[in-house]
Amino acid sequence: MLKKSVILLLFIFYFFPGLRAQIFTESNLPIIVINTFGIPIPDEPKIPGLMKIIDNGPGQVNHIYDSGNVYSGNIGIEIRGHYSSILPQKPYAIETRDTAQNNLNVPLFGFPAENDWVLLANYNDKVFMRNTLAFKLFNEMGQYASRTRFCEVTINGSYEGIYIFGEKIKRDDSRVNIAKLTENENSGEPLTGGYIFKMDYWDNGNSWLSNYHPIDHPNFDIHYVYDYPDYDVITPSQKEYIKDYINSFEAALYSNNFKDPVFGYSPFIDKGAFIDYFLVNEVSRNNDGFKKSFYFHKNRDGIDRRIKTGPVWDFDWAWKNIDECDIFRSTDGSGWAYKVNDCNPDINSPGWHIRLLQDPAFTAQLKCRYLYLRSNVLSDDSLFQYIDSCAAFLDAAQQRHYQRWPILGLNVGAPVVGPIPTTFQGEIDGFKGWISLRLSWLDANMPGTCQSVNLEENKASIPFIFPNPARDLAYLEIPAGIDIKKLEFHTLTGQQVFVSYNSNGQVFSIDLRFLEAGIYICTPYTGKGQQISPLRLIVSK
Repeated sequence: MLKKSVILLLFIFYFFPGLRAQIFTESNLPIIVINTFGIPIPDEPKIPGLMKIIDNGPGQVNHIYDSGNVYSGNIGIEIRGHYSSILPQKPYAIETRDTAQNNLNVPLFGFPAENDWVLLANYNDKVFMRNTLAFKLFNEMGQYASRTRFCEVTINGSYEGIYIFGEKIKRDDSRVNIAKLTENENSGEPLTGGYIFKMDYWDNGNSWLSNYHPIDHPNFDIHYVYDYPDYDVITPSQKEYIKDYINSFEAALYSNNFKDPVFGYSPFIDKGAFIDYFLVNEVSRNNDGFKKSFYFHKNRDGIDRRIKTGPVWDFDWAWKNIDECDIFRSTDGSGWAYKVNDCNPDINSPGWHIRLLQDPAFTAQLKCRYLYLRSNVLSDDSLFQYIDSCAAFLDAAQQRHYQRWPILGLNVGAPVVGPIPTTFQGEIDGFKGWISLRLSWLDANMPGTCQSVNLEENKASIPFIFPNPARDLAYLEIPAGIDIKKLEFHTLTGQQVFVSYNSNGQVFSIDLRFLEAGIYICTPYTGKGQQISPLRLIVSK
C-alpha cells in the first residue's frame, strides 16, 4: 500500500505539475478530468480535448487514477457565461464527441443521452447550491429543470475545485420537451412550434424588438432573443410567426379587457408554469430571474399552444442581499424581484408579471399555489434538510475548493451586503437564515386570496383552435365527450361573418380564405344547440 501511494505521488508530481501545490487524489464526489493538452480554453469556439468522468457510486471513494466509468473520450470545450466568465474559476460548455469530432449522445450520470453539457462554476456561490436548490424546487413543482451533479474537476493537471455538472437548456424530448422545428416547416400547424426564446444579452441579429413596453416603465424597449431555432438557423417565416404570436399575447395582456378568460391573456399562457417560475425566482429573490437567463417556450399548437416560462436558470446572484439597488439590498427579507426594472437594469424586463398581478384570478391561483407549496416543497424543514444534506456531502471537498480559491470572508463576485462569513459553516448558516427571513416576508406579503387549494385545471375539457394565428386554414380540436357541430365567427364588434359546420369528428378543418385579416371570436355549438365557451382566433394574410 505504501509503495502504491509513493508511486502515485511521483506520477502526479511529474505528469500533473499543476497539482504540485495542491495534491488531489480522491473524493467522495464524482471526479472529472479534462485534458486539452496544454492549450488554453477560449471563450469560443470549442477546442478539442479529452474528458474522463469517475463515479464509483454512493458511499464509494473516487480516485483520480481510476478508469473513466461514466465517460472516457473526446469532447469540445469552451468558456461559457457572461459575468461568470470573467471570474477566476471559469464555467464551461462541453460537447461529447466521437473520434471524428462529431456530436456523440451519451447518458452521463444516468441522465438521458445528449451531447451538450455545462460545468457551472461556484466562485460566486460559496454554498455551492444556489443553482441546484432552485432547479430542484422547479422540478419538484412539476416543471423541467436541468439535471445536475456535484463534482470536482481538474483541467490540464490543475485542480479547479467544486463544479456543478448539468444539462444545457435545449430542445429535446427529455429536456425542454417541445416539437422539433426544421428549416422546411414554414406553414400550417408545423410552423406553430416548438420555439424557445429568452430575455438575455441581445443584438439586432439574434433578437426581435417587441411592439410593447413594460407598463411600469413605458420608455423601456424590450428585445426577445431567439434560442430555438437559433438566430442563425431560424427562417423568416418562423421569425414572423413567433413575433406575431407574442405580439398577440401582449396585445391581449395590455388590453382593457385583459382579465377576460376568453378575450384576455389567459388563452395564451400556461398560468401554472408562469406561477411556478414566479415563485422560484421570488423565493430566491433572483436578481436575474426576470431580466436575463429568462426562458420561455411554446410548443406546436396541436400539442399545447400556450406560452410557458422556464426552465429556471442562473441563481448565483440569488438567495442573498446584493448591493445593487434597494430591492436586492434589503436585509429584512423584503422586495419583489419581478420589479427589477425599478433598478434600471442592464437588460430590461418585459414586466409581464406587473400586469398579471393586476388580475385577481391570477393572484388567487398564485396564492393557492404558494400556500400549497409552503406545506411541502417550500417548507422550512424541506429546504433546510436539502441544504444540510448537501453541506455534509460537500464538507471534505469544500476544504480543497477553498484551498484552491481562498475567498471565504472576502466580498467577491456579486457585491454582498453585510458581514461576510469566514467559514463554510458560516456561509451555510447565513444561507438558511436568509431563506427563513425571506419566506416569512413572503408569507405576509404574497398577493391574492385563496379560496381553494385545488388548482387542477381540466385542460382536456376545453376545445381549441390551431394554428393560432392562422392564414388560410385552421383546425378545431374537440375533447372527447363533446359533440360540436357548428362554429360561428364574429368580429370584435359582434357581427357574424362566417359559420363552419363539423362533419369530421374530433378534429375538423376550417377554411379561412374568405376571412379578412383580424381578430375573430369563434363560438362552438353542440348538436343540441348548446353554446360552448367562445374562442379567440387571429387571422393573418
